[in-house]
Amino acid sequence: MQDVRTAVIGVGYLGRFHAQKYATLPRSQLVAVVDADPAARDRVAAETGCRATADFREILDSVDAVSIATPTPLHHAIARECLERGVHVLVEKPITETIEEARELVEIAARKSLVLQVGHLERFNPAIQALAGTLRTPRFVESHRLAPFRERGTDVNVVLDLMIHDIDLIQSLVRSPIVSIDAVGTSVFSSGLDIANARIRYANGCVANTTASRVSMKTERKLRMFQDDAYVSIDLQQKVLTIVRKPPEGSGATLGQVAIEERTYEQGDALRLEIESFLQSIVEGRPAAVSGEDGLQALATALRISALVQGGGGQS
Repeated sequence: MQDVRTAVIGVGYLGRFHAQKYATLPRSQLVAVVDADPAARDRVAAETGCRATADFREILDSVDAVSIATPTPLHHAIARECLERGVHVLVEKPITETIEEARELVEIAARKSLVLQVGHLERFNPAIQALAGTLRTPRFVESHRLAPFRERGTDVNVVLDLMIHDIDLIQSLVRSPIVSIDAVGTSVFSSGLDIANARIRYANGCVANTTASRVSMKTERKLRMFQDDAYVSIDLQQKVLTIVRKPPEGSGATLGQVAIEERTYEQGDALRLEIESFLQSIVEGRPAAVSGEDGLQALATALRISALVQGGGGQS
């Protein structure tokens, strides 16, 4: 089977890593990197042995698939043109700035039978993938995603920058429509929100409490889930999955006695797994692991939370 001809549009901090992965993956032939900054594109092109250009339109006839790792405001226009030209797209999160833009991309991809994948990287965290068969009916979910302040990423607020990771994870695990949201937050260093908390109620009765901060003294990425027979804790940063279960009925265990199982996973390379999955979807003609619809749903929830906070906090 022929290699997938690939390119990366936007080779700043994150896009550079995309290019490095595409240059080494067996199913990929990295054709070009694209960036408005000549120093950035020339450096990455030299590292990966491919062509460098400032205009992504110049390479669309010579590629099958692209990663888009530009600032969020540019996602929609670039992805739309790539899809209309018959090119598969992996776009970094958030998928677009608006729900209408995201819907348009989803529609184009469906109409042209193309893969549209969104870069919600935590889906490829080995501790998350190990949940299969363990989590059935979560009743309460709590997430904390904390980070020190850095200027990179402040083109969007903390909900769209950090919390959206956990919004996507929680929605993929709960799989139920949202009934209501309570949210609060504030800006600290940037002109947008830097810390936010949301309490999300789902139609199946599950409640999720999620906090994101980019003005913390430490880095933390944790997810805790409770269901009728177990408590599940995941350290997403350290890749540690802890499962606390009550013993089965009839086991003779005393009240309060629990069985604790802890699994630690290799750090691995989630970005490589994400891109491998994207290429596999193209080659095998199967849906993306994190579809455009998934990205749209995460964006819709994130924008709803953002609007609540910017309106002074409250419920919708």
